[in-house]
Amino acid sequence: MSTLKEVLKQKIDAHRPRTTRLVKECGDTTLGEVTIAQAIGGARGIKCLVTDISYLDPMEGIRFRGMTIPETFAALPKVPGSDYPYVEGFWYLLLTGDVPTMEQTLEVVEDWKQRSQVPEYVIDVLRAMPRDSHPMAMFSAAIVAMQRDSVFASNYAAGKFNKMTCWEDMLEDSNNLMAKLGPIAAYIYRMKYKGDTHIAPDPELDMGGQFAHLIGQCDEYKDVARMYFILHSDHESGNVSAHTTHLVASALSDAYYSYAAGINGLAGPLHGLANQEVLAWTQNFMEKLGGKVPTKDELKAALWDTLNSGQVIPGYGHAVLRKTDPRYTSQREFCLNTPGLKEDPLFQLVAMIYEVAPDVLLEHGKAKNPWPNVDAQSGVIQWYYGLTEYDFYTVLFGVGRALGCLANITWDRALGYAIERPKSVTTAMLEDAAGIK
Repeated sequence: MSTLKEVLKQKIDAHRPRTTRLVKECGDTTLGEVTIAQAIGGARGIKCLVTDISYLDPMEGIRFRGMTIPETFAALPKVPGSDYPYVEGFWYLLLTGDVPTMEQTLEVVEDWKQRSQVPEYVIDVLRAMPRDSHPMAMFSAAIVAMQRDSVFASNYAAGKFNKMTCWEDMLEDSNNLMAKLGPIAAYIYRMKYKGDTHIAPDPELDMGGQFAHLIGQCDEYKDVARMYFILHSDHESGNVSAHTTHLVASALSDAYYSYAAGINGLAGPLHGLANQEVLAWTQNFMEKLGGKVPTKDELKAALWDTLNSGQVIPGYGHAVLRKTDPRYTSQREFCLNTPGLKEDPLFQLVAMIYEVAPDVLLEHGKAKNPWPNVDAQSGVIQWYYGLTEYDFYTVLFGVGRALGCLANITWDRALGYAIERPKSVTTAMLEDAAGIK
């Protein structure tokens, strides 16, 4: 059996001529025009990034290596006794584009177990921070602290940089990071929220199951972790966390510097904070409805009151999607198939909003997409299982998002992508282009 690294090398060797030919023979081919609105409005919709890891289809949602979310969950090897796949097998898929066998998956499982010990100096860094520090600040600090162990940076400093093989060092760093991110996040959680009590790892568990174990969760939550990390892994390269990681890595920064930067972007309220904001809104909404699940007519009236007061319905709408987010659907199906959670009043409210809100938003006429996104559901699941610390939700997001970000920058180095350096223009130049005097 070929190892993950050997399979990845074969894929890289086959892919390099494709990008070389595109630049050499077709480099002047135009992909589209840039408008003033795009230049001022955050470069939205400008086709200027390349990734084969995932693609966001407006109608089908995210595709991982060409596979929809249902296809991905169906194809990957499952953890024994679970309907959900190994996160480690998903990592193999993101890197290679191939669905791994169980044997190939378990190779990654064992590899990450060997790498999962968190260095003591990282624990020292975390314990030196004020306990009221935001968990994302702690998470970022822990990641950048481990930069001292970067194989990529060490070899570069020693004059061993080779643009044809440096991806191997990036892969080594990425595997080390992926193996440690769950235990680091769990340590932060127990230190901040659970009286600084900690749980020894279980050597039999996979990455998702181990995370659930380390934060003190029930067996059921192991599938929540597996599902959550896969669903939040990647969303093309243009979102803030993925793009920031790619941008910093383009300067030949190692995986630690690059992903710490991506985590800092994810911490922004307009990016990773949405799930906790949706949960807070839903809880407040239920309180206004008398603390009970309303009838559909009562809910419809309350939603109209919300819109007429100038507020939005959080968790609904998406910059690209024009259908229900499949990540929402996957989590909804988990809830519907989980006794207890299916009867939870908060979930029942979320489920009813899903039935009522789209029609209200369509009638309202201002939403480009009246369907729910991933954030409309995820916080409710965490709350049900007793993970009620809002500030930690983005750390969960960050553990999962590393899968896509680190797979992308490994391929960036394999294909020798250049340092990213867009050209700026002045406001006066824009006014001249628009004919404004």
